Formats: sequence, C-alpha cells, structure tokens
Amino acid sequence: MADPASPPPDVPSASAKLVGRLWILAAALLWSSCGLFVKAGLFDDWSDSVRGPLLAFWRAFFAAMVLMPAVRRPRFNVLLLPLTLCFTLMCLFYLTAITLTTAANAIWLQATSPWWVFLLSVLFFHEPMVRRDLIPLGFGVLGVGTILWFEVQGQALFGVACGVASGVTYASVVLLMRRLRRENAAWLVTLSHAVAAMAILPWVVYQDIWPSAWQLVVLACFGTFQMAVPYLCMIRGLRSISSQEAVAIALLEPVLMPLWVFLAGMESPRWWTVVGASFILVGLMLRYLVLGYAVRRRGRPLPSCSGASDSCPGDSCP
Repeated sequence: MADPASPPPDVPSASAKLVGRLWILAAALLWSSCGLFVKAGLFDDWSDSVRGPLLAFWRAFFAAMVLMPAVRRPRFNVLLLPLTLCFTLMCLFYLTAITLTTAANAIWLQATSPWWVFLLSVLFFHEPMVRRDLIPLGFGVLGVGTILWFEVQGQALFGVACGVASGVTYASVVLLMRRLRRENAAWLVTLSHAVAAMAILPWVVYQDIWPSAWQLVVLACFGTFQMAVPYLCMIRGLRSISSQEAVAIALLEPVLMPLWVFLAGMESPRWWTVVGASFILVGLMLRYLVLGYAVRRRGRPLPSCSGASDSCPGDSCP
C-alpha cells in the first residue's frame, strides 16, 4: 500500500524539480553566450553583409552533428516542411540582426515572440483568445515601438527589421512545434538545424568564404555550447518541471546576453534599447511569473507555452 503522504509516482519529487530547474538555468546561461560569439573580433574579417548567414550556417552545422546521437524515433510529418523553413529563416534573421545592430536589440526584439504567437494562433489557427496574453502583447508593442522609433533614424534599420522578423519566424517555429509535440523533441531540433545548414550551404559555397583553423574551433564551440548542449539541457529539465516554469527561468537569457557583451567591452546598449527591453520584460514577467503563479494557485492549467526566445524547443511547447 502506497504511503498517502508521498506524491503520486508520476509527480516529480522536490529534489527532481530542483534538478530540472538547474538544467533549465544551465540552458539559459549557455544560450545567453550568443552575443559573445557573434560580436567576437575574430570574425571581423567577414563583412557585415555576409557574417550573419555564415555564422548561421556553421552554428547549425555543428549543432546538428552534436544533437544527432540524441535522436529517437525519427519519422516524417508534413508539418516538418514549414517547420524547417521557418527555423532556417529564424536563424538567418536573428544572427543578421545581432551582426547589424546591438545584441540587446536583437535578443529583445526576438523576445516579442509570445505576442506574435498570440496573434498568429488567433488569426490563422482560430485558437481561443486568452485575455492574460494581451499583457505581453501590450507591453511588447510599447517596447518594440520605443526601439523602432529611435533606430529608424539610424543605419541599423535593416538590423532591427531582421530582429522583428526573427521574432515572427520564431513564433511560427513555436506554433509548429506545438503541433508536432508528439514527435521526439531531439528529432525536431536536430532536423531543423540540419536542414538550416543544408539550405544555407549553397550560398556559403558561392561566397567562397571559409573559416581559418582557429575560427573553425570557435564556430564548433558556438554550435556545440550555445545551441546543441542547451537544447539537451532543456529537454532534460522538462522531464521534471512544467513548460511554463521553464519559460520563466529562460527569461534570464535576454537579460544576460546584453550584459555579457557589455561586460566584455564589446558594446553598450543604447538607452532606448534599455527602456524598450524593460517594457518587454515587464510584460513577460507579469504573464509568466505573476499571473502564471496566480493561476496555478487556483488550480487552473496554464495555456500552452508561447515561447520567449531561443529557449523553447519541441516538447517545451505542449
């Protein structure tokens, strides 16, 4: 007879939840290193016009190689076609945005993905409107509007546009992964990286720009430690904590990435980026921390994860 004081066998213990949170924390910390790789002076000999796609190719290539052994039960689904297309575009837009504008602009513009998920799911998938999702939408409009208002007057407009596009395409990835949630998460993530690398390869060959030996080592670390290992950490952590809690912890990524770049002396975020990012962060925190906690206290299930950054792979969007 089971001990009535013990949790049901399918409910993770407190220690298991702690370990799960640490896995997600590790993923967020590793994801936040992206700006350090992209802004590294090692790649200054690559012009701004080609650096983003080149970095996207090599990151996807090495990430796919590292993730491949984790794949289980690969199988075809027609939704894999738009998924891999949107993932490829997301990688291109995001790394181009970091190259052409500040790391802070790029990560916070991509962090608007929850309200793009909200808009796309309501308009195209006719999902019911959840009023609490209007909160990040409203704050996101204020944040992006603040950044765009000042950046539109400078030369970083295309980089900012790529940042916004990365948020839209990332939201599309989240929605498609949600509909593929019965598939193996490692399979979805590995295939997405592999297709992205293959799609960009012809352009890389045409440009005929190849990394030096030392650049190749750094690019291998980029794909391994900034993409592949964090995804494995996220998949491991989601075994014992909810996707909503994982998203809340992963909010550390857009906070830390500009901080690392600033501390490394690579760039300083502009004041309007800080103001705009603050609006976006407040909206996300109200949605996933304050209201999410209140809903869980009342015993109601939260709606599916709507994604916040690089940190929402596969099974994290149930």
